[in-house]
Amino acid sequence: MIPILILSGFLGSGKTTLLTRLLGECVNKSIKPAVIMNEVGDVNLDGQLVDEEVAMREMLSGCICCTIRGDLSMEIKGLIEQEAPDLILIEATGVANPIEILDTVTETALLTPIDIRAVVTIVDVSHFLQLSRGTRGRTYRLMEDQIRCASMLVLNKRDLVGEKELEEVTQLVAALNPVASIQPAIHCELDECLWNLMLEPEASGSGAFSRSNAKARSAVDVRGDHHHAHNGGLDSRNDHGDHDPAGHDHHHSYDHVMVCTHYFSQPVDNHRWEQVMNELPDGIYRAKGVYTASTGERMLFQYAYKQLELIPIRPQGQLQDVAVFIGEHFSKQSLLSKLEEMA
Repeated sequence: MIPILILSGFLGSGKTTLLTRLLGECVNKSIKPAVIMNEVGDVNLDGQLVDEEVAMREMLSGCICCTIRGDLSMEIKGLIEQEAPDLILIEATGVANPIEILDTVTETALLTPIDIRAVVTIVDVSHFLQLSRGTRGRTYRLMEDQIRCASMLVLNKRDLVGEKELEEVTQLVAALNPVASIQPAIHCELDECLWNLMLEPEASGSGAFSRSNAKARSAVDVRGDHHHAHNGGLDSRNDHGDHDPAGHDHHHSYDHVMVCTHYFSQPVDNHRWEQVMNELPDGIYRAKGVYTASTGERMLFQYAYKQLELIPIRPQGQLQDVAVFIGEHFSKQSLLSKLEEMA
């Protein structure tokens, strides 16, 4: 059976960072991986961080837990038949509820032998703590569901909080999911034993995952309240089905998470770009994109909760200069005006 590892976590928590580290460990252990990456928008920028030798499928313009869930089984089946991987890594969009992804992946077992090895949820400790101390709205409830579904929890960016705050988050997530292993991390760096747990069948054992997630899944099912918050595009307002075959309710709020896409028409000055990013409103908590610097160098940028990272890249194939901004209740027009002023 082909093992499958699902990476979950809210926007900007560090899923792609963990994915690239996992791919590096696969090389070290002579494991042949394949990757499925999901984005709610129509551009997959994180895929630029995956080595071109790794077999990858992109599922864009929708969330695999609802709008394009029927495609996932066929993507998994196709990867297995065409690439014969030792392992499939699925990176879900940050606004996906893993319980629905689990439902979809298990449907693949009707088509080909698979083993769902683990659901790893990455938690941005600083962001999660901030929301837990506030009004605990839709984003927080989605994070709760992502935590409940996990067989392993990575408390990422622990360097951004103190020891007492880290302990507070640890207690919160342990109360939500008392059976998952919990590992604090910086930049998703994990111990060797945890890499083994995720990547080596004899070390992980599907039975352990099945036992832990039976409890986690039960906790979610009892609530009967799965919140999906995502926007398929700048102006899209789509209405998906209200019920899945299992009878779970789906709540899609397109006013909650907003997506704004901007295409650059000319090179960008790095210093000016950093200024614009530093002035972004609090409502924007995730941004990423590719642009051509005034020096002629192509740059990939990643932004999450006031932290900006610039990475020089050599894009694989044709890639437009584009920036994608994700957040809640910010002015798209104001943002686009600032971006156009840079021209």
